[in-house]
Amino acid sequence: MSILSKASSRRAFVGTALAAPAAAALTPAQLLAQANDGMEATGEPIPVGQASAQTSWGAPDGIEFMRGLTLACEEINAIGGILGRPLEPHIEDTGEMGDDRNVQAIQRLIDRRDVHAIVNGYNVGTGIAIQDVIADAGIIYMHYDTVIAHNELVASDPDYYFGSFMGDPPEYWYGAGFLDYINTLEVNGEFTRSNNRIAIITGPGPYSTNIANSIREGAGDYGYEVSLFESVTVPISEWGPTLAKIRQDPPAVIAITHFYPQDLAQFMLQFVPDPTPSLIYMQYGPSLAAFRDIGKESTNGVLYATVIAALPDEIGTAFERRYKDRWGEDATHLTGSQPYDGCYIWATACALAGGSGAPGDEEQNRKVAAHIRRMIHRGMNGTTRFIPGEQAAYHYPAQTNDPSLGMPHQFLQIQDHMQTPVLVAPQPYSAAPFATPPWMG
Repeated sequence: MSILSKASSRRAFVGTALAAPAAAALTPAQLLAQANDGMEATGEPIPVGQASAQTSWGAPDGIEFMRGLTLACEEINAIGGILGRPLEPHIEDTGEMGDDRNVQAIQRLIDRRDVHAIVNGYNVGTGIAIQDVIADAGIIYMHYDTVIAHNELVASDPDYYFGSFMGDPPEYWYGAGFLDYINTLEVNGEFTRSNNRIAIITGPGPYSTNIANSIREGAGDYGYEVSLFESVTVPISEWGPTLAKIRQDPPAVIAITHFYPQDLAQFMLQFVPDPTPSLIYMQYGPSLAAFRDIGKESTNGVLYATVIAALPDEIGTAFERRYKDRWGEDATHLTGSQPYDGCYIWATACALAGGSGAPGDEEQNRKVAAHIRRMIHRGMNGTTRFIPGEQAAYHYPAQTNDPSLGMPHQFLQIQDHMQTPVLVAPQPYSAAPFATPPWMG
């Protein structure tokens, strides 16, 4: 189905997204408008697809992915589309996001809609099942699955997977980046470990286990010993057995890579009445409002991280305002920013390449892919620059120490559950210092 709204006007958009910050480089919209050279989007529409969870447990994120793509298409159309051709988004539901549902959704977009590109957020699954379908069609695939499997797949046959791009670093960096961050806190005197033990709790699936294994493998390099390594079922509301093990042998750090927000909120509700003097890091779930809504005061002090989210800087806050003006104050721009940036990267590369390519037009899409590989895109989430031969975004600060050349690994802390979590690292993006959790004070 087409979901492109007619509400967005050229006049409204020119007054917002095209207004660049003072002394800044060209915004994504300005760069594309320059490539369009004043064209109006009156030509034949270009279908662009997205396969995202519009139902089931992943719908809160999937709906934001749909919104992010839609807003990008509306804005791009207001500045001439791609060389005068407007974008027409189509969405297919991936439901529970198993590989079978993911592949079927992609096939429908290609076979029924003839989409020139697929711009996704994430889909839970292997992270690679749909890429053969994309490669066989010869179109461009922009996604944010955040899995090392993408890097490995593209590296195994770069020519075949020429059109597959992951706009953020893989989940591997969550483990290594977390250990480096708490070491930085110690060096700065902001955190003093009570002992050398770290407890690691993971959920099922490669995303959670890859991160947990990365922490376990790197812990010794920072002087930690793993006192607990446990996998929990999904969903889990009773944390008593796990908490009993933690309280029996209190660690300095608790790292939970299971990511369902409701489950993580229950952990905090059951932990805080009898806490251990442990720094608590959780994966992804705390970024969703449901975590704070359920856990309330018990969530204050929790750390979490993301390698992809809109930054709270001048560019990101302007995007937040446009996003919420379009979708309402409760809309989550931090998530919608992913396909938003991905759509701009693809559209700009198309304009530079002389147009997009339909399924089967591999020659034109190879030109588009070549431009994507050469681009350094400063979007809402930071800087996207693709690793040659892997086509995933560089990680800042692990793979480059220059924030203008890599996607920032953001560390956030809930300091007041009634307020938006604050970005505490990395520099130069951080907005507030780390605060000692109340159960450790």
